[in-house]
Amino acid sequence: MQVVRQCSASASRAAGGFLRNPTDMSLLPSRRGAVCSRDLSLESSPLSSRKFGVQKSGEWTSAAHMSIASLSVARGLFTQQVETLTHDSLIRRAVSVVTDSSSTFLSQITLALIDALTHYSKAVHTRIAVQRRYLASVGKLTSFEEDSHKQAINAMRAEVTYRLDDCKRFESSWINAVNLCKMAAEAANTSGAEQASISVKTNIQVAQSQVEEARRVSADAEKKLAETKVEEIQRMAEYAASFDDEEHEVHEAYLRED
Repeated sequence: MQVVRQCSASASRAAGGFLRNPTDMSLLPSRRGAVCSRDLSLESSPLSSRKFGVQKSGEWTSAAHMSIASLSVARGLFTQQVETLTHDSLIRRAVSVVTDSSSTFLSQITLALIDALTHYSKAVHTRIAVQRRYLASVGKLTSFEEDSHKQAINAMRAEVTYRLDDCKRFESSWINAVNLCKMAAEAANTSGAEQASISVKTNIQVAQSQVEEARRVSADAEKKLAETKVEEIQRMAEYAASFDDEEHEVHEAYLRED
């Protein structure tokens, strides 16, 4: 009916336009019929409803059934996953978290300990160099230069002590981290998480090898420092003996003069 009204209105407007020109009266019936037939054909076309977004009630019902079916399948899968979470699986997941955390703790404290041992070794080597420069110049320095060398030696001695305290502090935490990883590996193995247990044991071995290498370097530095101390004792003894010899020679020369 709406299309019919639109056709009538179009015909009226067309008629008004054509009446201004009486010579075109013969064209009025044919134009109105063409307009109405075109609109009616569009209305009756099966594609017209799809063109203008009109959907039938049957299509809405089918889409609703499909949505409900999808939700039912998703709910069934979720319920199945929840039912598979047994106590053993939850324990294995918790153990994996523990092994990851303990491995991270071990990694960080290993880096800190290696860094501390490296700084300690450098401080020891620096003290050895300063000590040997002083021993090579004993008896040839002024009082001011000798005081400067002694101050430098004391400063390096304090630096070595400070670095050694850092090594002891980090080494204590590193031992605790290793023990924690060992317990985590044992718990993972008992809970059935063999892969997590193997991973933690591998991390322990890597950390131990790295720390052992850093300890070897620091031990070599300490050995050289001990050798330097022996050289210092010998050099100071020689210097004292030469000084006593000079005093003895001066005393004998004084006695000969008398």
